[in-house]
Amino acid sequence: METELKDLKSQLSQQPPPSQPPLQPTVTNDDVPLLKNSETHHSHNSSNSNSNSSGDNLDELEKKFAAYVRHDVYGTMGRGELPLGEKFLLGIALVTLVPVRVVLATTVLVLYYLICRICTLFSAPNREEEEEDGQEDYAHMGGWRRTVIVQSGRSLSRVMLFVFGFYWIKETYRIPDSTAQGKEESEEPERPGAIISNHVSYIDILYHMHSSFPSFVAKRSVGKLPLVGLISKCLGCVYVQRESKSSDFKGVSGVVTERVREAYQNKSAPMMMLFPEGTTTNGDYLLPFKTGAFLSTVPVRPVILRYPYRRFSPAWDSISGVRHVIYLLCQFVNHLEVVRLPIYCPSQQEKDDPKLYASNVRRLMASEGNLIMSDIGLPEKRAYHAALNGNNSLPSVLHQKDD
Repeated sequence: METELKDLKSQLSQQPPPSQPPLQPTVTNDDVPLLKNSETHHSHNSSNSNSNSSGDNLDELEKKFAAYVRHDVYGTMGRGELPLGEKFLLGIALVTLVPVRVVLATTVLVLYYLICRICTLFSAPNREEEEEDGQEDYAHMGGWRRTVIVQSGRSLSRVMLFVFGFYWIKETYRIPDSTAQGKEESEEPERPGAIISNHVSYIDILYHMHSSFPSFVAKRSVGKLPLVGLISKCLGCVYVQRESKSSDFKGVSGVVTERVREAYQNKSAPMMMLFPEGTTTNGDYLLPFKTGAFLSTVPVRPVILRYPYRRFSPAWDSISGVRHVIYLLCQFVNHLEVVRLPIYCPSQQEKDDPKLYASNVRRLMASEGNLIMSDIGLPEKRAYHAALNGNNSLPSVLHQKDD
């Protein structure tokens, strides 16, 4: 993959910039996405050959990074040319629907923050490490405080989904197969150690908060954000530095493994929710799974999320966060479908080989969710984003640490 990207870089860097008529204004990268069909340049006969050559290279880029390519009306990076009807609907939503939803979403967020603040008053957080920047959370509290945090969090998460236009959520529960995994009985274990889900959007987090209120793995900076920081600690998030050194990463991996085992053995412990892909896709693909979620060798619950759409895809792939939120709020109705698979109990061979365990769970989820298995990951996503933003230094992006 890296060699192909180097060849692609050299092709892109050697292409002369397309000529423009004297009075034609310059088009910037922010106005036109990199992966834009070349027909927009057909009116300029002198630049047809250059644009066709560039279009061929960009089509090849799309094929290599298919898991991150948008296919909705709004186009690549949400900067495509919209039909007149879509522009009209977008304008109506911007002046009517968006302000109402922003006010309601802010109210829900502040309300839950106040609930968490009151419930954690005079309570010391649970600390995984003695260091100043170590893991800490309020998810191990007991009694009425924990009950209020969990129940209000689940309810308000559903309210937030409603505010975002997810009025109905279709949930499907697959019945355990008595012949699967060599089981003689179809009865499931009482409790899995972790929930394993594909990752499509930040909406995934709201759904899982509503469904089971688990703990997540989040960037360390999330714990320091206003409002959201305290909420993440009440969820019991495990914080990780994305550009961390290997020693720190092993420490986080150990915390996750301990938390997964604790959740499996102790019903009162917070459940762990893990996205083993490590990043989001366009919802049609399933990336390779990281083994950190499977090192504990305990049973897991696979969950598959799909976002059917007609106009705007809720998938957070190649579009900026602000643009994505605005377009999402402009949609009158959004759709979410969930498939909850039976608890997956690893065989002895899978317990001895976490990579095999992760691979088999991934294959199962891809089969049950009609997802395409891809072999690319976070480094390729960064390379794709760099190309979309006009940065041809693609190989250097691949050397960034994928954790």
